[in-house]
Amino acid sequence: MGVIGVPTPARASSLVARAYRRVVLGLRRSGDRVAEFARHPVTVFQRRVEELPFDYPPSVIFVVDIAVCLVAIVAAIQRHSYFPTALPILAVLLTTAFGPMYAFLGVIPRPVTLALLAMGAEALFLLQPVSPDFAPFVLVAAAGEVAALTGLRVSVPITAAMMLELVLFDMYGHLSEGLPTYLVTVLVTVAFGWMAGLLLQYQRRFLYQERGYQDIRAAQAADEERRRIAREVHDVIAHSLSITLLHLTAARHALQTDREVDEAVDSLTEAEKLGRQAMADIRRTVGLLDARPSKLQPEPGVEDIASLVGDFARAGLEVRYVCAEDLRAVTPAVGLALYRIGQESLANVVKHAPGAAASIQVAVDSASAILTVDNTLPGGLPAQRGAGMGVSGMVQRAELLGGRMIAGPCDGGWSVRVAIPLAPARAGFGCAAWAGMSHGGSSAIRES
Repeated sequence: MGVIGVPTPARASSLVARAYRRVVLGLRRSGDRVAEFARHPVTVFQRRVEELPFDYPPSVIFVVDIAVCLVAIVAAIQRHSYFPTALPILAVLLTTAFGPMYAFLGVIPRPVTLALLAMGAEALFLLQPVSPDFAPFVLVAAAGEVAALTGLRVSVPITAAMMLELVLFDMYGHLSEGLPTYLVTVLVTVAFGWMAGLLLQYQRRFLYQERGYQDIRAAQAADEERRRIAREVHDVIAHSLSITLLHLTAARHALQTDREVDEAVDSLTEAEKLGRQAMADIRRTVGLLDARPSKLQPEPGVEDIASLVGDFARAGLEVRYVCAEDLRAVTPAVGLALYRIGQESLANVVKHAPGAAASIQVAVDSASAILTVDNTLPGGLPAQRGAGMGVSGMVQRAELLGGRMIAGPCDGGWSVRVAIPLAPARAGFGCAAWAGMSHGGSSAIRES
């Protein structure tokens, strides 16, 4: 049993053996890194620079290291009159030591280590003064590196210590023969080097912040695109199923009640055609999720509302269509929105008010396009808003184009009214267009 605080011989030998193993393992790893670098110098250099925890491009790190190395070499050449003393050579080695230390030993060049090596090299240079002297620019580059790699709490004291080092050597006559103007210039240059490194750090921080914002915007755009496609699929399915069910109901009544096989076959044929059309529309809409190029087909517009109403009428819905004479002012985007809103409204009539009579009207004035869909509520059905996504999807369609939409009970039935400006409004949607929508809009209309 040994004295407290004094290791026993066995424990001391164990510590020595452990330290020896660590040294041997470190030398082996260093040898492997040197051999790997010798085989593929460019590839290994790029990979090891990318492994640094500083997140700067390899080209930036390489340029800064080369600049520091060149400044140190120039400062050493200026001291040729002091040869054969080894102080300039040792200063150059200290200035560039962090590169080989990381490449061959795996030592991460920490900001404080970089600063100490640079200040040590600067001290060796200034022990042999020359005029003019490039040696202080080693501290300029080091101050920029430290400011680019760490925060203000570390970079400011280190930069102040570098300036203090120059002041001390100037006081003892080792800085360009004690020229005050040169000292002030060097101190200002060190400060500018620190500011350059700080700006580089801020630029990197803002770059990562902007990348984060871009990721958020991309996610939001993807969510909006998914919602848009969901609305399209919902509208297509609701429309096709509503008309298909009307045709199937008519076919069932023809077979059960009237025994009219031909009428039933016509209804089933129409339902089959609409089903195939719906499948094609769904494939086209879902195809928007595919990044590969596909054949683009025109979206339905306001002129296609007549054929839409015809599909519902042939399926058995009692519907009346009133349309403005001139639809040329309606843009494709507004026309698509009016078509989809009318499609969803008629599908809701079939779903929520079977046997009801409906009317759909499209009016266009100088500022807006107005769509009105009214239907009765047969059999005393309650006028209640559905819980699905139909109404919310219609509202979103209108609001995306700067319009407004209302849906609710009206005169003992149900009414959907939407007004969309023909041109983007700068200060919101005008009240005049909304009032015009309530009164039916333009008087130039045709009925079908």
